[in-house]
Amino acid sequence: MRSRPLRTFAVRILIIGIALKLAALAAAMMGILSAAVLRGVDVLGDLALLGGAAGFAILLLRLARQRLLWRVRRQLILSYVFIGVIPALLLVTFFVLAGVLLFANIGSYLIQTRVRTLIEEVRVVAEAAGRTVTGAATDQIAGSMAAEFAREQATTFPGLSLVFMPLPARCAAPAAAPPDPAGAATQIVAGDWAHLPRPEGLPEWVPCEGYASLVTGANGARPDTEHAAIRAVVPSRGPSGAGVVILDVPLGDAILRRLGEDTGTQLGDMAALPAPSTGLAVGNAETDINIDPIIVNASSGRLTDLLRWVAFLDYTDWMSGNRGTVGLAIGLSVSRLYARISATPLASLGNFSFGQLLLAGLMLVAALFLIIQSVAFVMGLVLARSITGSVHELFEGTERVRTGDFSHKIAVHQRDQLGELAESFNTMTASIETLMLERVEKQRLEQELALARTIQMSLLPQAPLRLPGIIVSAHCEPAREVGGDYYDYLLLSPTRAGILIADVAGKGTSAALYMAELKGVVHSLSRTAGSPRNLLIEANRIIAPHLDDRSFITMTYAVVDSEQRTFTYARAGHCPLVYVPGGASHRNGSRAGIMAPSGMVLGLKLDSGEMFERVLVEATIPLGSGDVLVLFTDGISEAMNVEGDCFGEQRLMELVEEHVDADVDRLRGRILDDIRVFSHGAPQHDDMTMLVLKVGPPPQVEARP
Repeated sequence: MRSRPLRTFAVRILIIGIALKLAALAAAMMGILSAAVLRGVDVLGDLALLGGAAGFAILLLRLARQRLLWRVRRQLILSYVFIGVIPALLLVTFFVLAGVLLFANIGSYLIQTRVRTLIEEVRVVAEAAGRTVTGAATDQIAGSMAAEFAREQATTFPGLSLVFMPLPARCAAPAAAPPDPAGAATQIVAGDWAHLPRPEGLPEWVPCEGYASLVTGANGARPDTEHAAIRAVVPSRGPSGAGVVILDVPLGDAILRRLGEDTGTQLGDMAALPAPSTGLAVGNAETDINIDPIIVNASSGRLTDLLRWVAFLDYTDWMSGNRGTVGLAIGLSVSRLYARISATPLASLGNFSFGQLLLAGLMLVAALFLIIQSVAFVMGLVLARSITGSVHELFEGTERVRTGDFSHKIAVHQRDQLGELAESFNTMTASIETLMLERVEKQRLEQELALARTIQMSLLPQAPLRLPGIIVSAHCEPAREVGGDYYDYLLLSPTRAGILIADVAGKGTSAALYMAELKGVVHSLSRTAGSPRNLLIEANRIIAPHLDDRSFITMTYAVVDSEQRTFTYARAGHCPLVYVPGGASHRNGSRAGIMAPSGMVLGLKLDSGEMFERVLVEATIPLGSGDVLVLFTDGISEAMNVEGDCFGEQRLMELVEEHVDADVDRLRGRILDDIRVFSHGAPQHDDMTMLVLKVGPPPQVEARP
């Protein structure tokens, strides 16, 4: 990306977006464009920046994937993190959140239950206060008794305040006498009423049968002092008359501390939630008043526990009767809360409760889970390092091999599959090094064999043999680099020549060496031997001692006399020759034939040569104009196709007979073409050598004067 940043589409879009933003800013400063056009250009710039940023982010992700995740170790570690660590973390997080939610709701439920219980307790205390006040003979005695009652209860309910007032007219019984106007204003007050203003009367929304709830005196507006109390309104009748007791227990620090001790929590600040449209009056009158949030009993820094939650409590505005919900901040101590909800004397074992034992078991399981997860993570990293270390060493080894260093060996640290792979790699590189050395040696041998092939082919005649009225053309094709087939022309006189074709048993270098030896022997004997039979006898006597027990040579040697028009030959176990008469003889019905006079192969050590000489037969064929003779090795007649069928001597004879009138080069080429068509791509398994002799018309002899 550093080398070609501007070639990426994302960077171009980013540059376009920046240019549009700068152009819009410059146009706005110069005032050359309308506001609508500026907004459009600015929006286009924003879109371009957004698209370019997204594309650039994708490029960075691809680059990170290519660079960071190229190593297998990082891929394995990342896979293990996603497969093992992240699910475990999610599982732990799920259970932690579930536990937090469970304990938080349990704590909230305990607070709500305890507050409802406290409200009932305050109601009972208010009923007792009513009985105390209404049982007094005079108001003075009632006041003293009320004050004494408040002091006694203040030890249990700190800040307790009460007021006793006559029943309102709407709550008086129909048959009762109307209240005394002088006594209607009589109120008995006890307590300091420091938390809320003392009630001067009973609001219309309060039912006559009484009421108890958490109340505030804000009346829809934030009060000057942030206080709330549990208030109970209880009607009471006694000897001194009928009235109503209003008793408050402020939610001070002592009450909140007691609630926390009873529930195993810590209580903090309290805030009334907003109620935009509330018409929940207790009495018949229904109002619709917007209530602002009210903070009561604020105590900064009250909560010290780590786990915090909110308990929701119902409250009533004293002046309006509107109901709402207040949120009470609570601090949860899991151990204290668990001890609170699990404490039961019936389920215990020794000094520990059943709940404590379950908690201990749960903590043990959690500790085991963390230990197992940690061990699994460490083992995963170790295994990833081991695996990727071996893979990295294999990669380094392949890089060294690619550069041609086959001597590099990988250290085997573990006896596992990767260790076996490393050993296989070391064995492979050693084998490759050996093969490379063998390849070099093979190339050297191939070069030497190619040179030997060139030399061997140079030992063979390079041009056709031409005698007066007779022409001989040859073809030699080794199956390997060098072969054991051999042919030669030996010019004996201007009208006589020796024709030789031979096949050394086997193929390759040994056969080529025997062939070279045979060439020297034949050349030396051709000048002294009187006939083909004598030459073969002498050649067998000379060569036989030098051949091994598994080697022999087949050979046909002939002397062609163009003046006498004869073909005299002897055959030492070689393939028969094909003779096809031509010209008038062919037209007169003379048939082609396969000539095979008797003779043994050269080099057999069955005897001292007597059997070879006794069996060998020499024959002479008179030559006429147009006659064709074909001498060949078994590579011609035994050429095979893909089915394993041989070309055969009969097919060769019929082919020569069919094309007997063709010149010698065309006939030779036609034979080779038919053999290739017959083989149909099958590999050549033996050397193929062939001599084609064609007899022309006799030369004209000039008359002597």
